[in-house]
Amino acid sequence: MSIAPIVTAGQLEGLIGNAVVCDVRWYLDGSSGHEAYLRGHIPGAVFVDLDNDLATIPGPGDGRHPLPSPEVFADSLGRLGIGSDDTVIAYDDSGGLSAGRMVWMLRVLGQSATLLDGGLNAWTGALETETAAPDAVECPVRPWPGASLAEADDLGGAEVLLDARSAERYRGDSEPMDSRPGHVPGALNAPFPQNMSGGHFRSTDELASHYGALGVADAADVVVYCGSGVSACHDLLAMEHAGLGRGRLYVGSWSQWSATDRPAVSGPEPG
Repeated sequence: MSIAPIVTAGQLEGLIGNAVVCDVRWYLDGSSGHEAYLRGHIPGAVFVDLDNDLATIPGPGDGRHPLPSPEVFADSLGRLGIGSDDTVIAYDDSGGLSAGRMVWMLRVLGQSATLLDGGLNAWTGALETETAAPDAVECPVRPWPGASLAEADDLGGAEVLLDARSAERYRGDSEPMDSRPGHVPGALNAPFPQNMSGGHFRSTDELASHYGALGVADAADVVVYCGSGVSACHDLLAMEHAGLGRGRLYVGSWSQWSATDRPAVSGPEPG
Protein backbone atom coordinates (compact mmCIF):
# COMPACT_ATOMS: atom_id res chain seq x y z
CA MET A 1 0.00 0.00 0.00
CA SER A 2 1.54 3.29 -1.09
CA ILE A 3 0.46 5.53 1.80
CA ALA A 4 1.53 5.16 5.42
CA PRO A 5 -1.09 4.61 8.15
CA ILE A 6 -0.33 8.03 9.65
CA VAL A 7 0.38 11.36 7.89
CA THR A 8 1.27 14.80 9.17
CA ALA A 9 -0.64 18.00 8.47
CA GLY A 10 2.18 19.10 6.16
CA GLN A 11 1.80 15.92 4.13
CA LEU A 12 -1.97 16.45 4.05
CA GLU A 13 -1.53 19.86 2.42
CA GLY A 14 0.35 18.19 -0.41
CA LEU A 15 -2.38 15.59 -0.87
CA ILE A 16 -5.44 17.87 -0.92
CA GLY A 17 -7.01 17.69 -4.34
CA ASN A 18 -5.72 14.16 -4.82
CA ALA A 19 -7.46 12.56 -1.87
CA VAL A 20 -10.85 12.45 -0.15
CA VAL A 21 -10.66 14.09 3.27
CA CYS A 22 -13.09 12.63 5.81
CA ASP A 23 -14.23 14.18 9.09
CA VAL A 24 -15.05 11.27 11.42
CA ARG A 25 -15.75 13.11 14.64
CA TRP A 26 -17.72 11.03 17.16
CA TYR A 27 -18.06 11.32 20.92
CA LEU A 28 -18.50 8.74 23.67
CA ASP A 29 -20.78 11.12 25.59
CA GLY A 30 -23.30 11.18 22.73
CA SER A 31 -22.48 14.69 21.51
CA SER A 32 -23.11 15.17 17.80
CA GLY A 33 -20.08 14.79 15.56
CA HIS A 34 -22.09 16.23 12.69
CA GLU A 35 -22.85 19.41 14.61
CA ALA A 36 -19.14 19.76 15.34
CA TYR A 37 -18.47 19.32 11.61
CA LEU A 38 -20.96 22.07 10.77
CA ARG A 39 -19.22 24.47 13.16
CA GLY A 40 -16.01 24.12 11.17
CA HIS A 41 -14.04 21.49 9.28
CA ILE A 42 -11.06 21.13 6.97
CA PRO A 43 -12.08 22.58 3.59
CA GLY A 44 -13.67 20.00 1.33
CA ALA A 45 -13.96 17.35 4.02
CA VAL A 46 -17.00 15.08 3.92
CA PHE A 47 -18.65 14.03 7.16
CA VAL A 48 -18.59 10.32 7.96
CA ASP A 49 -21.01 9.05 10.60
CA LEU A 50 -19.36 6.29 12.63
CA ASP A 51 -22.64 4.74 13.78
CA ASN A 52 -24.27 4.73 10.34
CA ASP A 53 -21.37 4.53 7.86
CA LEU A 54 -18.78 2.49 9.75
CA ALA A 55 -21.03 0.20 11.77
CA THR A 56 -24.46 -1.35 11.65
CA ILE A 57 -27.29 -1.78 14.13
CA PRO A 58 -26.22 -4.54 16.53
CA GLY A 59 -28.23 -7.71 16.65
CA PRO A 60 -28.55 -10.10 19.60
CA GLY A 61 -25.10 -11.22 20.66
CA ASP A 62 -23.24 -8.53 18.70
CA GLY A 63 -21.05 -5.86 20.21
CA ARG A 64 -22.05 -2.21 20.08
CA HIS A 65 -20.38 -1.46 16.72
CA PRO A 66 -20.54 -4.46 14.38
CA LEU A 67 -19.01 -4.01 10.95
CA PRO A 68 -21.53 -3.16 8.23
CA SER A 69 -22.03 -5.79 5.58
CA PRO A 70 -19.67 -5.44 2.60
CA GLU A 71 -22.66 -4.36 0.47
CA VAL A 72 -23.78 -1.67 2.90
CA PHE A 73 -20.25 -0.36 3.34
CA ALA A 74 -19.76 -0.15 -0.43
CA ASP A 75 -23.02 1.81 -0.69
CA SER A 76 -21.93 4.19 2.07
CA LEU A 77 -18.56 4.83 0.43
CA GLY A 78 -20.20 5.44 -2.93
CA ARG A 79 -22.61 7.94 -1.39
CA LEU A 80 -19.66 9.73 0.23
CA GLY A 81 -17.95 9.98 -3.15
CA ILE A 82 -15.24 7.47 -2.28
CA GLY A 83 -14.27 5.01 -4.98
CA SER A 84 -12.00 2.04 -4.45
CA ASP A 85 -9.09 3.81 -6.17
CA ASP A 86 -9.34 6.95 -4.04
CA THR A 87 -6.90 7.79 -1.27
CA VAL A 88 -8.71 8.66 1.97
CA ILE A 89 -7.36 10.88 4.75
CA ALA A 90 -9.47 10.72 7.91
CA TYR A 91 -9.36 12.89 11.01
CA ASP A 92 -11.25 13.64 14.21
CA ASP A 93 -10.53 15.77 17.26
CA SER A 94 -9.93 12.95 19.74
CA GLY A 95 -6.49 11.71 18.78
CA GLY A 96 -7.77 9.31 16.14
CA LEU A 97 -10.21 7.45 18.40
CA SER A 98 -12.98 7.34 15.80
CA ALA A 99 -11.19 8.21 12.54
CA GLY A 100 -8.85 5.29 13.10
CA ARG A 101 -11.79 2.92 12.64
CA MET A 102 -12.39 4.18 9.09
CA VAL A 103 -8.71 4.06 8.19
CA TRP A 104 -8.38 0.50 9.48
CA MET A 105 -11.51 -0.65 7.63
CA LEU A 106 -10.24 0.72 4.33
CA ARG A 107 -6.68 -0.50 4.74
CA VAL A 108 -7.72 -4.10 5.41
CA LEU A 109 -9.70 -3.91 2.15
CA GLY A 110 -6.50 -2.90 0.36
CA GLN A 111 -7.46 0.74 -0.10
CA SER A 112 -5.09 3.67 0.33
CA ALA A 113 -6.14 5.32 3.60
CA THR A 114 -4.36 7.22 6.34
CA LEU A 115 -5.00 8.98 9.64
CA LEU A 116 -4.14 12.65 10.13
CA ASP A 117 -1.68 12.86 13.03
CA GLY A 118 -2.95 15.39 15.54
CA GLY A 119 -6.36 15.50 13.92
CA LEU A 120 -8.21 18.75 13.43
CA ASN A 121 -5.93 20.54 15.90
CA ALA A 122 -2.97 19.92 13.58
CA TRP A 123 -4.64 21.81 10.74
CA THR A 124 -3.39 25.41 10.73
CA GLY A 125 -5.40 26.65 7.76
CA ALA A 126 -8.86 28.19 7.79
CA LEU A 127 -11.88 26.03 8.48
CA GLU A 128 -15.07 26.07 6.48
CA THR A 129 -18.67 25.54 7.50
CA GLU A 130 -20.14 24.67 4.12
CA THR A 131 -21.31 21.07 3.91
CA ALA A 132 -19.46 19.08 1.28
CA ALA A 133 -21.80 17.51 -1.31
CA PRO A 134 -19.72 14.90 -3.12
CA ASP A 135 -20.93 13.29 -6.33
CA ALA A 136 -21.93 9.70 -5.73
CA VAL A 137 -19.67 7.09 -7.30
CA GLU A 138 -19.75 3.35 -7.84
CA CYS A 139 -17.79 1.48 -5.23
CA PRO A 140 -17.31 -2.28 -5.56
CA VAL A 141 -18.35 -4.72 -2.88
CA ARG A 142 -15.30 -6.12 -1.11
CA PRO A 143 -15.64 -8.86 1.53
CA TRP A 144 -14.10 -8.32 4.94
CA PRO A 145 -10.86 -10.34 5.02
CA GLY A 146 -11.00 -13.09 7.61
CA ALA A 147 -7.26 -12.78 8.23
CA SER A 148 -7.82 -9.31 9.73
CA LEU A 149 -10.63 -10.35 12.08
CA ALA A 150 -10.96 -12.45 15.22
CA GLU A 151 -14.01 -13.94 16.93
CA ALA A 152 -14.50 -14.59 20.64
CA ASP A 153 -13.54 -18.24 20.23
CA ASP A 154 -10.21 -17.22 18.68
CA LEU A 155 -8.94 -15.18 21.61
CA GLY A 156 -7.53 -18.05 23.60
CA GLY A 157 -5.25 -18.93 20.71
CA ALA A 158 -3.83 -15.43 20.27
CA GLU A 159 -0.12 -15.19 21.03
CA VAL A 160 -0.66 -11.64 22.29
CA LEU A 161 -4.09 -10.27 23.27
CA LEU A 162 -4.32 -6.52 23.86
CA ASP A 163 -7.09 -4.50 25.51
CA ALA A 164 -7.07 -0.89 24.23
CA ARG A 165 -9.41 0.47 26.92
CA SER A 166 -8.37 2.64 29.85
CA ALA A 167 -6.61 1.04 32.81
CA GLU A 168 -9.67 1.71 34.97
CA ARG A 169 -11.95 -0.25 32.66
CA TYR A 170 -9.37 -2.97 32.13
CA ARG A 171 -9.01 -3.50 35.89
CA GLY A 172 -12.76 -3.42 36.34
CA ASP A 173 -12.71 -0.37 38.62
CA SER A 174 -15.52 1.09 36.53
CA GLU A 175 -17.62 0.02 33.57
CA PRO A 176 -19.80 2.84 32.24
CA MET A 177 -20.85 1.16 28.99
CA ASP A 178 -21.03 -2.62 29.10
CA SER A 179 -22.63 -5.53 30.94
CA ARG A 180 -19.80 -6.46 33.31
CA PRO A 181 -16.49 -4.97 34.47
CA GLY A 182 -13.09 -6.55 33.90
CA HIS A 183 -11.19 -7.92 30.92
CA VAL A 184 -10.77 -11.03 28.80
CA PRO A 185 -8.52 -13.58 30.54
CA GLY A 186 -4.97 -13.31 29.28
CA ALA A 187 -5.30 -9.80 27.86
CA LEU A 188 -2.62 -7.19 28.45
CA ASN A 189 -3.64 -3.55 28.82
CA ALA A 190 -2.54 -1.24 25.97
CA PRO A 191 -4.69 1.92 26.32
CA PHE A 192 -4.77 3.66 22.96
CA PRO A 193 -3.77 7.10 24.39
CA GLN A 194 -0.35 5.55 25.14
CA ASN A 195 0.31 5.69 21.40
CA MET A 196 0.34 9.47 21.70
CA SER A 197 2.53 12.16 23.22
CA GLY A 198 1.58 15.83 23.17
CA GLY A 199 -1.42 15.16 20.94
CA HIS A 200 0.62 13.37 18.25
CA PHE A 201 1.69 9.80 17.62
CA ARG A 202 4.94 8.81 19.26
CA SER A 203 7.87 8.10 16.97
CA THR A 204 7.98 4.76 15.21
CA ASP A 205 10.93 3.69 17.39
CA GLU A 206 9.04 4.59 20.56
CA LEU A 207 5.96 2.72 19.38
CA ALA A 208 7.99 -0.34 18.47
CA SER A 209 9.58 -0.29 21.94
CA HIS A 210 6.19 0.21 23.62
CA TYR A 211 4.63 -2.77 21.86
CA GLY A 212 7.81 -4.81 22.18
CA ALA A 213 7.48 -4.48 25.95
CA LEU A 214 4.02 -6.04 25.57
CA GLY A 215 5.49 -9.00 23.73
CA VAL A 216 4.72 -7.85 20.19
CA ALA A 217 7.38 -8.82 17.68
CA ASP A 218 5.04 -9.41 14.76
CA ALA A 219 1.53 -7.96 14.84
CA ALA A 220 0.28 -10.94 12.83
CA ASP A 221 0.32 -12.76 16.19
CA VAL A 222 -1.74 -10.05 17.92
CA VAL A 223 -5.48 -9.62 18.51
CA VAL A 224 -6.73 -6.26 19.81
CA TYR A 225 -10.08 -5.41 21.36
CA CYS A 226 -11.60 -2.45 23.19
CA GLY A 227 -15.17 -1.65 24.23
CA SER A 228 -16.83 -1.97 20.84
CA GLY A 229 -14.12 -2.39 18.19
CA VAL A 230 -13.44 1.31 17.61
CA SER A 231 -10.46 2.51 19.66
CA ALA A 232 -8.75 -0.88 19.19
CA CYS A 233 -8.14 0.23 15.58
CA HIS A 234 -5.86 2.95 16.99
CA ASP A 235 -3.55 0.29 18.44
CA LEU A 236 -3.65 -1.68 15.20
CA LEU A 237 -2.65 1.39 13.15
CA ALA A 238 0.07 2.30 15.66
CA MET A 239 1.63 -1.16 15.35
CA GLU A 240 1.50 -0.98 11.57
CA HIS A 241 3.00 2.52 11.68
CA ALA A 242 5.82 1.15 13.85
CA GLY A 243 6.68 -1.43 11.21
CA LEU A 244 5.32 -4.37 13.20
CA GLY A 245 2.80 -5.46 10.57
CA ARG A 246 -0.94 -5.85 10.78
CA GLY A 247 -2.80 -7.45 13.67
CA ARG A 248 -6.37 -8.65 13.99
CA LEU A 249 -9.42 -6.89 15.42
CA TYR A 250 -11.93 -8.57 17.70
CA VAL A 251 -14.83 -6.48 16.45
CA GLY A 252 -17.34 -7.55 19.11
CA SER A 253 -14.83 -6.58 21.80
CA TRP A 254 -15.75 -6.27 25.47
CA SER A 255 -19.32 -5.21 24.68
CA GLN A 256 -19.89 -8.64 23.13
CA TRP A 257 -17.75 -10.70 25.51
CA SER A 258 -19.22 -9.18 28.68
CA ALA A 259 -22.79 -9.91 27.54
CA THR A 260 -22.07 -13.66 27.66
CA ASP A 261 -21.20 -16.06 30.48
CA ARG A 262 -17.56 -16.19 29.36
CA PRO A 263 -15.06 -15.64 32.17
CA ALA A 264 -13.85 -12.18 33.10
CA VAL A 265 -10.84 -11.07 35.11
CA SER A 266 -10.63 -8.05 37.42
CA GLY A 267 -7.48 -6.35 38.61
CA PRO A 268 -4.24 -5.25 36.96
CA GLU A 269 -2.95 -8.70 35.94
CA PRO A 270 -3.87 -10.57 32.73
CA GLY A 271 -5.25 -13.49 34.72
